[in-house]
Amino acid sequence: MSLLIGVPAETTPGERRLALVPDVAKRFAALGAKVQLQTGAGVPAHFADQSFADVRFAASASEIFSSSDVVLCVQPPSAERIAAMREGAVLIGLLQPWSDVERVKLLQEKRITSFAMELLPRISRAQSMDVLSSQGAVSGYECALIAADHSPKFFPMLTYAAGTIRPAKVLVIGAGVAGLQAIATARRIGAMVEAYDVRPETREQIESLGAKFVDTGVSAAGTGGYARELTDEEKAKQAERLAKAVAQCDALITTAAIPGKRAPKIITADMVARMKPGAVVVDMAAETGGNVEGTVAGEKTWINDVLVIGPTHIPSRMPVHASEMIAKNLFNFLSPFIKDGALALDWEDEVLAGACLTHQGEVRHAGVKQVLGL
Repeated sequence: MSLLIGVPAETTPGERRLALVPDVAKRFAALGAKVQLQTGAGVPAHFADQSFADVRFAASASEIFSSSDVVLCVQPPSAERIAAMREGAVLIGLLQPWSDVERVKLLQEKRITSFAMELLPRISRAQSMDVLSSQGAVSGYECALIAADHSPKFFPMLTYAAGTIRPAKVLVIGAGVAGLQAIATARRIGAMVEAYDVRPETREQIESLGAKFVDTGVSAAGTGGYARELTDEEKAKQAERLAKAVAQCDALITTAAIPGKRAPKIITADMVARMKPGAVVVDMAAETGGNVEGTVAGEKTWINDVLVIGPTHIPSRMPVHASEMIAKNLFNFLSPFIKDGALALDWEDEVLAGACLTHQGEVRHAGVKQVLGL
């Protein structure tokens, strides 16, 4: 019997992405799997039902969850949707494993085999499956555009009949995938760009994009490609040197985030107060508390004469390409285990095992168990 892969409509407010696009649906069909999609699920991402070939449609989410062998999602499903799944079914997506202990317990109780893409091992072989990186690239691009749109200054140098306008100066905090994309986008628009990251090895990457590296003398190189948390002494030293760069910029974009934790506060109220009149701050980490003191998620806040923007659901601002990227990531993760139209999970595979949240009534990820106290 062929593997049945189901994709429901996303219901989280503000979420417009979809875990499947027409091209990827065809690729699943070529492997012998059957795909079912909730009617109208692709509309928010501008994918009409008729654009999906070889896909059957289900009238409701409950039909998708109750009948599918594998469910692909962007946001974690509700308790009601998980409860509708068959025992032993597979759930794959951004499941926010650290945020809701009750959801993890329900997956455990229902004996759902769940894979949280946030848990994907940070190794070379998994790069084509890395949802966090692909969606981070979308966020970095969007935040540079948000900054340019709200800045009272031109980003590029502009020559006109009466003279020349100097380009705006942009400072990007964090040089992960999102930060590097923000740097590259701001540079393409024509801004002068400086960037800072606590990991010194990012200096070469920053400079390769034509930006200047802000050296604070603090290193927080961690494991798995992530930064470690700084000591109080290191934070003070970082803040002192970073404050000077913040005060000189016209637009500040912050991208620092640690999966499963609140966003670190990097930019203090005092730093914001010292910024130029009319300066713009775009806090990409607003949804997890923000990197900037005074950020309000989903709001634009004036602090004196500085505009602080806390955008949410940033990849959903660009749902076509964001959906294409996440759908390909999920395909690359799942497809190696589809053999002759059936699912054959290989638990010796370090990528599969590393991304597993629950299986056979157990919470498999040690880090999640520790954080949630399970």
